[in-house]
Amino acid sequence: MAERDRRVRIDQPREGRRRWNPPSLFTEETFGVLSEKFARYMGTPYFLIGMTLFVAGWLLWNTLAPESVRFDPYAFIFLTLILSLQASYAAPLILLAQNRQADRDRVALEQDRSRDERNLADTEFLTREVAALRIALRDQATRDFVRGELRDLLDELEERGLVLVRREELEAAYDASATRVASTADEGTGSPT
Repeated sequence: MAERDRRVRIDQPREGRRRWNPPSLFTEETFGVLSEKFARYMGTPYFLIGMTLFVAGWLLWNTLAPESVRFDPYAFIFLTLILSLQASYAAPLILLAQNRQADRDRVALEQDRSRDERNLADTEFLTREVAALRIALRDQATRDFVRGELRDLLDELEERGLVLVRREELEAAYDASATRVASTADEGTGSPT
């Protein structure tokens, strides 16, 4: 019976075994960041000037130096090998940096597209709301309409010869009548002298 339990069963998944993963120096993200820095540096004038000075120094040393200290004779095979090796490493790193930039651009484009869609939806909503307000206010009197009607009434009153009295004139007349009433009241009581 115990032998049956030990046999591997096909109808059940295996128990997971723990695997030992050696620690890595570079994660994929770290390697990508370093490749971008390298690609960015290769496009600078410092790199181009430095590479030009290196090649010029190499050529001058191997053509003008005494023959006993030259390490790369005229065909400059070693220099060609070094430059080919540098180019063989630079090309994939530059491509990796370009792929990472393309991924970032794609994400930014998707975010811009979704933001534009939200802005368009908001604009369409606001347009519908403004249209609804215009329809609702179509039957309501506006300030300009009321002012125009009041001007027409004032013109009509002036044509009929009715005098318009301003508020200040009414207040002055009220103050004057109040003063008269007060003075007649003082005279009517008559103070003994």
